[in-house]
Amino acid sequence: MNIRYTLPALANVDSILTYISTTSPKGAARVQKRIQDVIGLLLTHPEIGLRTDDPDVRRSTTTPYPFLVFYEIGSQEIIIHAIRHGARDPGGMPGKHGSSSHSP
Repeated sequence: MNIRYTLPALANVDSILTYISTTSPKGAARVQKRIQDVIGLLLTHPEIGLRTDDPDVRRSTTTPYPFLVFYEIGSQEIIIHAIRHGARDPGGMPGKHGSSSHSP
């Protein structure tokens, strides 16, 4: 099983880390490690995330940080579709009614 990031997911991570690093480079490093750890855990426990409105998309949290990882379990890979702050408007998140499972 492999991990594959969509371009929007990579942009999400870059945006999150860039924003945090403006005030705390060490904080950005901690958030990056936690996101990587949660995504790495999906390799051994792919069904750990909660189901969303889209039956193909799951959501996992990066506790203690308020970020959500939206992903899909494929036959040979886990596809990371988006990484978003939990306080953002959920209407545009993957797995919500009216949105595609492939949009951030």
